[in-house]
This record gives sequence, C-alpha cells and structure tokens, in this order.
Amino acid sequence: MFSERLEEVQGLVADHLTRIMRPLGDGRIADAMRYASSGGKRMRAFLVMEGARLHGIGDEQGIWSAAAVECLHAYSLVHDDLPCMDDDDMRRGLPTVHVQWDEATAVLAGDALQTLCFELLARDEASTDAGVRAGLVLSMARAAGAQGMVLGQALDIAAESAREPLTLDEIERLQAGKTGALITWAACAGAQLAGADEAPMRAYGDALGLAFQIADDILDVEGDAEAMGKAAGKDAAAGKATFVSLLGLDAAKRRAEALVDEATEALSSYGAEADCLREAARFVIARES
Repeated sequence: MFSERLEEVQGLVADHLTRIMRPLGDGRIADAMRYASSGGKRMRAFLVMEGARLHGIGDEQGIWSAAAVECLHAYSLVHDDLPCMDDDDMRRGLPTVHVQWDEATAVLAGDALQTLCFELLARDEASTDAGVRAGLVLSMARAAGAQGMVLGQALDIAAESAREPLTLDEIERLQAGKTGALITWAACAGAQLAGADEAPMRAYGDALGLAFQIADDILDVEGDAEAMGKAAGKDAAAGKATFVSLLGLDAAKRRAEALVDEATEALSSYGAEADCLREAARFVIARES
C-alpha cells in the first residue's frame, strides 16, 4: 500500500512541478530550479497528500501544498549544499546546483524555490478558504524560518566550532528544527486543510521527524554512498556529535524503533485508514537513502 501510494505521489508532484514552472520559461535560474526540485523520495509531499486524504481532502487540492513543501525542501538542500554551509558536491546522485552551475545561481535558484512555495500555498487552488491559506503560509513560515529549519541549520553550524560536543538534548533541539519542523508541517497540512484537530498528526510528525534524523545518522555510518546519492561518513570525519556518536549504533537503532512505535500509536484514532502512514513511519528507518 505505502510503496504504491508513494510512487503515485512522486508522479503527481513531478507533473505538477512541471506545470507550475512552465511559465518560468527557459533560463539559468529556471533550469536550476527544475534541476533542484527533481527526484528524491518526496516523503514530505507524501505526508501532505496522505494526511489530506485521511481528512477527506482530494489529491487535486492536496497537491498544491505537497508541491509547496517540496519546493521549500529543495531550496533548503540547495543552500545547505553550498560551500559556506555543508559543502557537498553530490545530491541525489547528481552534482549539486552550485557545482552544476555556480554559487550565485544556487543562491538565487534556492531563493526562487522558497518564494514559489509561499505562492503555491497562497493560491486559490490550495484552498477556497482564505483563512486556511493564510494558516498554511503562517505555519510554513514558522516551520522554515528562524523558529524552525533555519534555526536548526544555524545551531548545526555553531556546533561545528563549539569547544564541547553537543549533548543529546541539544542535538534533539537542533534536529527538531533542521529536519523535524518541515516533516511535522507536512504531516499536519492535511488536518489544516480540513480545519481538523492537528494534535494527532503533530505527535506523529514530531516522532517521525526525529526517527528520520536518527536514521540519517545511522546511514552516515552504515550507508553506501552510491545508494544514498551523496557522501557517507562526513559526520564522523568532521567529529560531529550525532545520535550514533552519543548513543552508540545499537542504542540509536532502538531509539529510532521506539519513535516509530510512538508515531504509529499517535494515529490510533484514525483506525485502519491511517495504515499507509504507519507503513511510512516504518519505511523511514528501513530506507537505504
């Protein structure tokens, strides 16, 4: 069920991004935007679409928020890969945007993808209710900005030059912003669209986001660079404190499994209708990339 739905969402998002970027025409920035937003697992889009379906919102409406979060995520990756940030040469098995073009193009393409995200959330097609659209924009701004993802990235950069390695609580706070905030937004978007209680989906998203990051830390140790489409072992080489370095590999795996149990339990009120989201949580810690 999950793999089929994920594949369906991947196709819907790819087609939608093609359509909404068509008016941009050709040119360096537009080409870089398309390049940066192509490929990937589309897990955040999946969470939006499946959460929307769970709350009675059809794909034709949910796709706008799903495409928006993918644009925001793509922007974050483009900027994170820059030499002044994580300095990565490969992403999703391809040269990163600043390598494929140059740093200025990467900065501007990322900026344009970020603003496109908010345009998509503000369009009438995202919701006929202006209040819902405003809520989506507001919550995305908080998830992506200095209270969320940007804060997490800033804390990550600061940790690289810190005298003492981060504690487990500090890493959890960092990752709740850098990785978790956008995953939680995606999980809650369907409930927002339906005007429903977000609490169960927020609990699901919070646990899933942390499990996702622990799985990333495990992949950095055990993963295959070719399968991941990016360099492995960078955290250890940089001496970064991670869930693996602090907990140990086996304990980190147990923590990720416990978080998946927590995520699936948060969906109990939805019954069997949420089985696809439960499978998604289990996939997060079983993936190879």
